[in-house]
Amino acid sequence: MGRSGREGDEPSRRQVVKFTFYRVDSAWRSLPRPQREKAKGELCRAVESFGDCLLIRSYSLMGMRGDADFMLWQVGDRLEEIQELATAVFSTAMGPHLSVPYSYLAMTRRSIYVSPEEGGPASHTVLSPGDAKYLFVYPFVKTRAWYKLSKDERQRMMDEHIGIGRKYPSVKLNTTYSYGLDDQEFVVAFETDEPADFLDLVMELRETEASSYTLSDTPIFSCIAMGLREALDTLGASGDTAPRSAGAAIEAIRAGGWTRVAAAEALPEGASQIVYFGGDQVALFNVGGQLYAVGNRCSHANGPLAEGVVEGGCVTCPWHGSRFDLASGQPQGGPAVKPVPTYRVKVEDGEVFLGAGEPAYR
Repeated sequence: MGRSGREGDEPSRRQVVKFTFYRVDSAWRSLPRPQREKAKGELCRAVESFGDCLLIRSYSLMGMRGDADFMLWQVGDRLEEIQELATAVFSTAMGPHLSVPYSYLAMTRRSIYVSPEEGGPASHTVLSPGDAKYLFVYPFVKTRAWYKLSKDERQRMMDEHIGIGRKYPSVKLNTTYSYGLDDQEFVVAFETDEPADFLDLVMELRETEASSYTLSDTPIFSCIAMGLREALDTLGASGDTAPRSAGAAIEAIRAGGWTRVAAAEALPEGASQIVYFGGDQVALFNVGGQLYAVGNRCSHANGPLAEGVVEGGCVTCPWHGSRFDLASGQPQGGPAVKPVPTYRVKVEDGEVFLGAGEPAYR
């Protein structure tokens, strides 16, 4: 659990964020098909094995750039898990054919700028990726002159910046911070189903006063969301099957399968734990020997439900006091009015599995 760096600030959970762009050696396409399929399978299994500790989204860049083929967007709590995943990837049969032309490390944190509509600093310390078809990613660095401006002056410019962003509700912004962690200062990732809206947004932002204080904001990556197996299938090689539609892997999970997410011994009675399932962060609770699984992010302000108090079959969000029924996900009090998703749970051979299928509130 991380805390904000200034005394008196509201405690917040900070996440480690990694964008890893991979390029596949062209010689890989000349390998016999059985070898290629073996390599794909090993890579997919290696990445899936980290589903209990990392939120991982995969994207294809085939046809978008000439120097990167696919990308893994990783979100977790510890740097070590990011490192372990990298080792696992390069230990597969696919590893010798992979290189990493671009790699960006960052973390979440509260913004210091006040949103005019919300009247307070943005507190997006927990990322909540959606199901958008496209992701646009780029690192950027501000000029030193920007940091010499007064806080009020920077806030005035950011008000204009924020106002333009709100004109494009189809584009969701994820801002992460890299100060001291990597070469850039920020990494921004925009999710959208409408590339044209993103293009228009960026054009309009270029005309703002704040834009003149940007030192660099390239390279820029246009990524197409799809399961990792589908992203690998887009690499193309003689005899390979055509890739399935984007998101097919997640849809297959939701269709009725079970995924191992934790060891039962790690969840004794009265305990809670965060796991990852189908690209979503899930809170597991053991209440009197009965396991419950709900979406970890409070529907009011993304508070971490896994850290909440459980009483009377409900969990209370530690941030603003919203209460949710653990069985149904329905709000039972507090500022939240929307439910959180729920998931089926079972224990077999000492392992906890989450079941696919529609969340209870749908």
